[in-house]
Amino acid sequence: MSTSVTLPTIPRQASPFQPGSSPLKVLGASIPGVADGLDRVETTMHRLATSSAVPDVNDVALRIVSAGGKRLRSVLALSSALAWGGSVTDELVTAAACIELLHAGSLVHDDLLDDAEERRGVRTINAEWGTGHAVMIGDFIIVRASQAAMVSLRQPISDELASAAVDLVDGQFLEMQDAYVLGRTRDNARRSVALKTGALFRASCAVGARCVGAGDGGVDRMREFGTKFGVLFQILDDLLDLAGSAETIGKPVGNDLRQGVYTLPLLGVLEDRRLTGVRALLRERPRQLTDADVAEILAAVRSTDLVERTLAHCHALADDAAVALPPLASEEIGDILRALPASYVYWAESVLAHS
Repeated sequence: MSTSVTLPTIPRQASPFQPGSSPLKVLGASIPGVADGLDRVETTMHRLATSSAVPDVNDVALRIVSAGGKRLRSVLALSSALAWGGSVTDELVTAAACIELLHAGSLVHDDLLDDAEERRGVRTINAEWGTGHAVMIGDFIIVRASQAAMVSLRQPISDELASAAVDLVDGQFLEMQDAYVLGRTRDNARRSVALKTGALFRASCAVGARCVGAGDGGVDRMREFGTKFGVLFQILDDLLDLAGSAETIGKPVGNDLRQGVYTLPLLGVLEDRRLTGVRALLRERPRQLTDADVAEILAAVRSTDLVERTLAHCHALADDAAVALPPLASEEIGDILRALPASYVYWAESVLAHS
C-alpha cells in the first residue's frame, strides 16, 4: 500500500511532527517541562501502586504500572496546563498519575473480559494468576487512584476524574452489549468509543486546565478537544487492527473480530457487496472464528475502501478537534496541541504504508 503523507499547515510556526515519527515522543520533546513532569508522574504512580498492606498486591500492581505504555493521557494533562501558562504542580502530577492508574486498572479488566494472555509482550494477570486475582488487582489500582484523587485534589478536579471513570465503565458496558451483534449501529459504536476512550482523554485535558485556574468556558473547550482526539485515537487503533500487520503495530491483528467487537471502521464498509461472504461468516459462527477465518475476513475488508474511508473520517475529526481548542496563553504550545490529532492520522498512514 502506498500512502501520500503530508504535514498539517500550522500558523505561526512549523509543525514539529514529521511523517513516520512518534507524535507522543515529539510532543514530549517539544514542550519544556513535559519530560520532567512525566518522571514525576511515573514516581507517583509507583508510590500509589505499592501502597497496599499486602506485599503481593504491591508486586503485581507495580508490574502492571511498570509494563510500559504511551502515557499519552498524562502528557495531555501536563501539556494542557503548560499551554494555559501554568506550571507542573504537585496537584497536576497527582491528577495525571490518577488518570494513568484508572487507565491501567481498566486494562487489567479488559484483558480479563477478552481472555487475553499477553499485553505488550507480558503475560496478563488473568493468564498468570487467574480471574480472581485480575479482578482484585484491577480494583485495587482503580480504587487507589480514586482515593488519591479524593484526598489530594480539589473537588472540581476529582469530579472530572470520577465522571470519566463512570463514562469509561458505561462505554465498556455498551461495547459488551453489542458484542457479536452484526446489526450494531455506527451510532452505538461511536457512543461507546466516546465514553470508553474519549472520557480519559477528555479528563486529561480538562484537569490540566483546571489545575492552573482556567475558567469554565476554557475547560469546556478543552473537554471537547480531548473527547474528539480520544475518538480519533480509538478509531485509528481499530483501523490498524483491521488493516495493519503484526510486525508494524507490534501486536496480533484481528483481535476485535475474535472478540466480537465490530468497530466503526468495519461497520463503515460492512455493507459493501464484496463482503457478502464476511457477513455470512459473522452471522453463522461469529464466536468460532479460526485463524484462517480471521485472515480471510481481513483480506476481504482490505479489498474495500476501508483505509481511505476511515482516514478521511479521521482527518475530519482532527480538523474538528483543532477548532475546538480555545485560545491559549502559550501560542507555541497551542499550535503543537492543534497539530497533535492530525499528526496521529499521518502517523497511522505511515504505519499502513509499511504494512
